[in-house]
Parts: sequence; structure tokens; C-alpha cells
Amino acid sequence: MKNTLSLPQNKRPMNLNLIPKIKHTQSDNFFLLAGPCAIEGEEMAMLIAEKIVAITDRLEIPFIFKGSFKKANRSRIDSFTGIGDEKALKILKKVSETFDIPTVTDIHEVSDAALAAEYVDVLQIPAFLVRQTDLVVAAANTGKVVNLKKGQFMSPESMQHAVKKVMDCGNSQVTITDRGTMFGYQDMIVDYRGIPTMQQYAPTILDITHSLQQPNQSSGVTGGRPDMIGTLARAGVAVGVDGLFLETHFDPANAKSDGANMLDIQYLEKLLSDLVAIRKTIKSL
Repeated sequence: MKNTLSLPQNKRPMNLNLIPKIKHTQSDNFFLLAGPCAIEGEEMAMLIAEKIVAITDRLEIPFIFKGSFKKANRSRIDSFTGIGDEKALKILKKVSETFDIPTVTDIHEVSDAALAAEYVDVLQIPAFLVRQTDLVVAAANTGKVVNLKKGQFMSPESMQHAVKKVMDCGNSQVTITDRGTMFGYQDMIVDYRGIPTMQQYAPTILDITHSLQQPNQSSGVTGGRPDMIGTLARAGVAVGVDGLFLETHFDPANAKSDGANMLDIQYLEKLLSDLVAIRKTIKSL
């Protein structure tokens, strides 16, 4: 007997085939946006991409490589912000060309949209900036897929307006990513009720690493709970998310950005294998 309560009837499907170079679109798996928080250099980006590509090919997971070409939202002025905009973007392009995969990066200013669109396939709007109309419109007008991160301060229902801004520009390729909601001053929580709500507006992704951030620490460096990544991911797949977003690194303790909530890449294959099995089970109900 089919479970008629698992997904909303008016869930908007994602046409993954419109994303250049994406593979395994017929596998009926969730899709994955994954990579390091920030591009720290070419060697680290290539090594991480190579590892994730090997895993996602084995598991037939549609994969988009993620890396920020710059980090504009930092608590402290001495925090790492990047290796240079065009240098990092060229590394993202090399990752795409070397492994024949699509890439995604976040943008922070209107001028970033056209620049980044020359190098990547998906433009991501950070959670703190998702209500910035000029930025969202600039991303939409590039014709690229636009991934809108839900503001930590926003309700799931309010994301329909951000989606509409993209679609009103004639761009229907838009996704929403839930990355948690503020819970007090220094913690985040995921309200899984919001996922089917947002799926009515656009395909919905769950960010299983940023949702575990512990922001506003007195040190000015964000904390996190990476030990809970598997818990959030399993729950998200059980609820029926369209995609997952995660940041991973070979050495999270020494990553230059967001290491406190990143997944050590040695655990990635086991996690994704478990999630694929859960997805198959849920789909069979």
C-alpha cells in the first residue's frame, strides 16, 4: 500500500537534466551539493572533487560540486575570506572540466552574479541575503539555476516570495535549501515540517552541515555539532527532501572556513550509502 502522506501532492519536481554535465538523473536518488566550504587552493579542491565523484558514481547520486569563491560573511575581520575571486572561480571551472561535473558557488553582491556565471552552473544566494531583491534578480537574470538558502530568520512559507522573484524574471530553475532556523542566540534547529511546505514552491534541499552551526560564539568563530550530521541527514531523506547539501574536507580541524561543522570526508561514503538505502525504503512504501 502506498504511503500517501509522505510528500505533498503539489510537490514541484526538479528537472535535473537542465543542469549541464549532471549525471545519474535516472537513478531516482536525491541529488547532492557537496564540497569544501571555501576554495583554499587548487590541490585541495581537486582532491575533494575526485573523492566525491568516485563515491557518487558508485552510488549513482546526481552530484554538483560546491565551493565558495569568497567568504563575505565573516564574524571577524581577520577571518579567511578567499584566495582571490577569479583565481578561485578558475579552480571551480577546472574542477568542472576535469571531472565533467556541474559546480555551484555563492554570491554576495550584484556584480558577483555575472562574474560567477562565467565559471559555474548554479548560483547560490546565502541565507542572510535571500531577501536582497537586487541580488536575487541579478542571479535569476543570468539564466543559471538559482539555489536560495532559507534565511535563519524566515518561515518556510515566506520562501515562496523569494522563489517568485526568480520566476518573475523568467527563470524557472530555482531551488530552496533549508539550513536551519535560529534557536536562541547560539544554536540552530531544523523544523522538518517546513520541507513539504517549501516543496510546494520549489525543489527543496536540506543542508546537513550548516544546520548544525552554533553561531555567535564569543570567540567570533562559529561552532558546530558534526556528530549530528548523520541524524539530520537520515531524517531529511525520510521526510523526502529532493537534495542534500553538505560541506566536507580531508582535515576539517584545519579548514580555513566552517571546519567546526564540516564532515570529515573519510565518513562520506558510509553516510551516503546509508542514505541511499533509506531513500529506497521510503520510496517503496
